[in-house]
Amino acid sequence: MYARVMTALVQPGKMDEAVSIYRHAVVPAAQAQNGYQGGFFLTDPSSGRCISISLWETEADMLGGEASGYLQEQVAKVAPTLTAPPDREAYEVSVKA
Repeated sequence: MYARVMTALVQPGKMDEAVSIYRHAVVPAAQAQNGYQGGFFLTDPSSGRCISISLWETEADMLGGEASGYLQEQVAKVAPTLTAPPDREAYEVSVKA
């Protein structure tokens, strides 16, 4: 299993909007992708920091969304609430409980 981790800062007063976009637009799009295994959207309203973690069955599934434009479309949905483009990292999931 693989995880894409994206971190970003949300504009002041826009955290609720970012969460709503993630819940109602990003999650349904992710659920339609091959190999999607779930995800999390972690928020810290006091600092404006958010972390998106999406889990993928294979590395190819995770990278396929980048090649197809899926990832860029999802970032564009939430971008108006962010202070800058998110940082992106990829990890192999060694333990899932």
